[in-house]
Amino acid sequence: MAKLTLKDLPLKNARVLMRVDYNVPISEGKITDDSRIVASIASIEYVIKQGGSVILMSHLGRPKGKDPKLSLKPCAKRLSELLKIDVQMAPDCIGTEVETLATNLKPGQVLLLENVRFYEAEEDPKKDPSFALNLSKLGSCFVNDAFGTAHRAHSSTAVIAQFFPKASAMGFLIEKELEQLNPLIQNPKKPFYAIIGGAKISSKIGVIKQLLKRVDGIFIGGGMAFTFLKAQGIEIGNSICEDPKTIEDLPQNKLHLPIDLVISDAPSNDGKIEIIPSSQGIPKGWQGMDIGPQTVLAWSKLLTSGSTVFWNGPLGVFEMPHFAAGTKAIAEILAGSKAKTVIGGGDSVAAIHQMHLEDKFSHLSTGGGASLEFLEFGHLPGIDALTNK
Repeated sequence: MAKLTLKDLPLKNARVLMRVDYNVPISEGKITDDSRIVASIASIEYVIKQGGSVILMSHLGRPKGKDPKLSLKPCAKRLSELLKIDVQMAPDCIGTEVETLATNLKPGQVLLLENVRFYEAEEDPKKDPSFALNLSKLGSCFVNDAFGTAHRAHSSTAVIAQFFPKASAMGFLIEKELEQLNPLIQNPKKPFYAIIGGAKISSKIGVIKQLLKRVDGIFIGGGMAFTFLKAQGIEIGNSICEDPKTIEDLPQNKLHLPIDLVISDAPSNDGKIEIIPSSQGIPKGWQGMDIGPQTVLAWSKLLTSGSTVFWNGPLGVFEMPHFAAGTKAIAEILAGSKAKTVIGGGDSVAAIHQMHLEDKFSHLSTGGGASLEFLEFGHLPGIDALTNK
């Protein structure tokens, strides 16, 4: 069912309560990557141009109670610079003082609420149903533009929509995400390949099963590759591994595993490094850290023939320069391909930003978990809750 979008709402003199995703990395009080704030600008500016005011809600990190280190104040400062207007910072996200600030907003003004996760009821709405109600009092309509948290049925992402049964809409960012991800479910151009990396197979087994029904091949890298190698009876030394039984029923004909590996006797840049064929097995005391150059060559032949490629998760321990070569090589190959290339959020997006290749991809998703869940289930609670067109 199609949902209302921001353009469907009457915005003149409206107070738009907008959920954004400002869960950004902050070091010593400074934001080190503002891309999530930048991604919210289009929706905020549209409301301002239409004569509305904006009340922004977001979480930041995993606070235990009200933690000043996880205040959204740095985000208000950065947003003020990007919008070139003074963004007011609320002292809290609910309460009479916040309600007064919201009520007194004039058209064109922006208020950022304090971290909604300072309250337990944000992540566990049943603990205090009045939390979502109190948030809803601040606006006259609700817009969800936080794709990165749309897979969570939290107070400010999903529950709040019930208080705006005829005026809950998706923002431009969520609209763009769905435009890019829907074709991967409904009608992907073939050949369609998926690259799945990262550490744990358990968190991605559901999406792998769904993708296997649609793709022409899945390339498995990162820590999860060792569970697959172990299942084939190959020794994996001290490599990260989960229960091989979790992958027993997966059809093998579409799976591509690393044919060689970069291994080390220590999980750091200082250890000894060797490149071995995967079939040789990893000796005790050593662990797999990256895909090897032969794997990059073999995979690139298929990937360059693809019409659609979805990628989620790095293919090695890319935070360490000695083990970033595999992830970088595949990123460069995809950056030069003519395929529709969709990067499913998280660390793979961080790697592409590090390499300054972001303009070479069709779409970089702002939500790793959300993009995977959308591909697995075809819908998300934060979008399901919005008003039908």
